[in-house]
Amino acid sequence: MTTRRAFLGIVAGGLVAAPLAAGAQQAAKVARIGLLSLNASAASPQFFEPFLQGLRDLGYVEGRNVVIEYRDAEGKPERLPALAAELVALKVDVIFAPGTPHALAAKQATRTVPIVFLGVTNPVTDGLVTSLARPGGNVTGLSFSPAPELVGKRLELLTQAVPGVTRVAILQQLGGQGERTETDSLKAAEVAARALGVRLQFVKVRGPTDFDRAFSDMTRARADGLIGLAGSMFFNERRHLVDLAARNRLLAVYPLRDYVDAGGLMSYGPNIADSLRRAATYVDKILKGAKPADLPVEQPTKFELAINLKTAKALGLTIPASLLQRADQVIE
Repeated sequence: MTTRRAFLGIVAGGLVAAPLAAGAQQAAKVARIGLLSLNASAASPQFFEPFLQGLRDLGYVEGRNVVIEYRDAEGKPERLPALAAELVALKVDVIFAPGTPHALAAKQATRTVPIVFLGVTNPVTDGLVTSLARPGGNVTGLSFSPAPELVGKRLELLTQAVPGVTRVAILQQLGGQGERTETDSLKAAEVAARALGVRLQFVKVRGPTDFDRAFSDMTRARADGLIGLAGSMFFNERRHLVDLAARNRLLAVYPLRDYVDAGGLMSYGPNIADSLRRAATYVDKILKGAKPADLPVEQPTKFELAINLKTAKALGLTIPASLLQRADQVIE
């Protein structure tokens, strides 16, 4: 398990010595927040910073009115239940679980400690909440739905960037959480592909050890492009995926901007920084007495298109000016 000191380094110092936000009142007691991570180092050093900044903006200062208990599974999902149980034993006031496996592990560990999740594709299907409007238990947060519509949009963006694309691979994880939502995403991809005149190739993997085989299958089938579905495993392995796509000269569109920062060609999906800041407001409401059962699950309202021109150049690709003008981030 990553030590608290090491984790604090990973998240760029956490909230230590942060100033109180203007006009914010200091909490009457010291709040305890449990932060459950699958792989903090893979998430990048600054991944949790928007969440921490959101807390700072709301007046929380670590060591003064809040203590954050960090638990990192170091890339091993099977460790999440035990780490969640540790947080419950510490009597934290709320657990922040940024991902489906994190949230499921936390819910398995407690039915009373409030849990705020982030990035769960379908919290109803996964059994985390009764409904989006009325979660009904000790769990609420921010969902990354509607995933089905987004995968079709990524396919459309790929054909706009490269009009000659005729065959696109869809990379999916076997045995992952949210199978129903993933099925809906694949159906949406098929509908979009028919409208765009593109043939799809579905490539399944269980884990990173299947990646080389999966990309060999794509190459043999003469795939032009790749659409990656969302998922914690894919996110943690994004540099590996980006490298394989480059090596096989596949034009890829990913679900999050982090892939583009890692060298991926394009991405379209929720603004993670904005969602992390919003998660901090959920934690704040719960610390001030709100019940998760009464806090509706929020869906993202900000989506961003990111394009890596360095990668495009390496692939010999010229991105249309009309697409560049629509991009929220362009890496040159």
